[in-house]
Amino acid sequence: MSGTYPTTPEFRSMNFSSEQKTITSTTDSGKMFSVQIDGQRFKFSASYPPMSRSDFAPVLAFIMKQRSQQETFQISLPDLKNANGTISGTVLTNGTHSAGDTSITVDGMTGNLLAGDIINFNGFDKCYMVVADATASAGSATLTIEPPLRDDLPDNTTVNYDNVQFTVRLTNDVQEFNVGLDNYYRYEVDFIEAL
Repeated sequence: MSGTYPTTPEFRSMNFSSEQKTITSTTDSGKMFSVQIDGQRFKFSASYPPMSRSDFAPVLAFIMKQRSQQETFQISLPDLKNANGTISGTVLTNGTHSAGDTSITVDGMTGNLLAGDIINFNGFDKCYMVVADATASAGSATLTIEPPLRDDLPDNTTVNYDNVQFTVRLTNDVQEFNVGLDNYYRYEVDFIEAL
């Protein structure tokens, strides 16, 4: 792991996607069969507004430090790092949960998490999306997440819902930028979760 991606300057735009492998087969009669393979990952690409050399230099230096796809690093996505819901408190898993689970019971929660919020669990790199609104009742709630848990979670694991960081790597070995006649740098970069 080689650090945290620079937060300034901020991205101008971002494309966010979920990559889930599915094997499908269609019979002659039109019936379709499908099986999903474990290993879902979030991918995203980001582009910057035109930048001066001094604004772009820290971003370029960090990218060079990654040695193409070799290193992994942490990144917070500007619009997705904090929950949209009204959640607060130290939220902990209630009981153990097994790899493959999509319903996670928690306690210590006040307020709610909304479908589309991103969370992860303290000590684990994988990020998950909450896919149904979850409102606390007497401090407890059940979170419905996708993809299914990648690892077993012990009881009392902290649920991170604000300042969520993805563990990622670059998606290719070639990184290039453009400098226009106006001496402003233009740059786009692609990331994928490192699992």
